[in-house]
Amino acid sequence: METQFREKRAAGRKLLVPYITGGLHGWQDAVRAAAAAGADAIEIGIPFSDPVMDGPVIQQASQMALEQGATPVSILHEARDLDVQIPLAVMCYYNTIHHAGHHRFATELHDVGIVAAIVPDLPLEESGPWCDGADAAGIETVMLAAPTAPDDRLPRVCARSRGFVYSVGLLGVTGERATLASTATALALRLKAVTEVPVLVGVGVSNAEQAREACLVADGVVMGASVVRRLLEGGADAVGQFVGEVRAALDA
Repeated sequence: METQFREKRAAGRKLLVPYITGGLHGWQDAVRAAAAAGADAIEIGIPFSDPVMDGPVIQQASQMALEQGATPVSILHEARDLDVQIPLAVMCYYNTIHHAGHHRFATELHDVGIVAAIVPDLPLEESGPWCDGADAAGIETVMLAAPTAPDDRLPRVCARSRGFVYSVGLLGVTGERATLASTATALALRLKAVTEVPVLVGVGVSNAEQAREACLVADGVVMGASVVRRLLEGGADAVGQFVGEVRAALDA
C-alpha cells in the first residue's frame, strides 16, 4: 500500500480511504462501489463489542453486523471475493489479534488479500510483538498519531508506521462534525515535517469540503462515519455516490 500511495502522491493525487464496516449487510458491494468511485484503498472495520475509538454511527453498524452473525473469520472469508484492484486494510482492536495470535492473524490477513492493519488501541510501546508478526507476513501496520503527542514522540510513531501515518484529527471518537477541527491540520503539519511516509487525516473528516481542507496539508483522508451512515441509510449506491463526490472535490 505504501508504495502505491507514494507513487500517487508523487503524481499529485490526494489519497482517499473510506472506512466500511465489515460483515454489515451489503458491505462487499459498498467496498466495490467505493473502489469504482475513486477510493485509493479501503479500510474494513472488524466489529468489536467495545469499540473505544468509534462514535455512535460506527458503533451502531458494528452492533448490527455482530447481530447479523459477523465474526473476524467470516469477514476475512468474505474479503477473499473483493477483487477491487486497490489495497485493502483492516481496522481492528487488539483483543481480536491477541485472541487469534499475532502470527496467525497476520498470515490470515495476507492469505485473503489484506495488505495492512490499523490497531487503534495498541500503543507504540507495546506494538513490537504484533508488528514483528505483521512484518514477517507482509502486513503493513499503520500507526496512529494523536494531537496531544509531544514533538519527540512523532518521529518514533512515523518510523514504526507502514502504509501511511494515521493523523488523528481530534480528541474523541469517530463521527461527523460541522467543521474540520483545527487540530487536524495542525497535527498533519507536524507529521509532514518529520516523515516521508504518507500522512492521512482521519476522525472528524465529514464531507467533501472538509476532506479538501484537510488535504491542503495532508496527503489524504480516511473517512468513516460519513461513509458508514450512507451505507446504513442508502446502501452501496449511496456509498459510491458520496465517495465520488469527495473524489471530485479532491481532484478539483
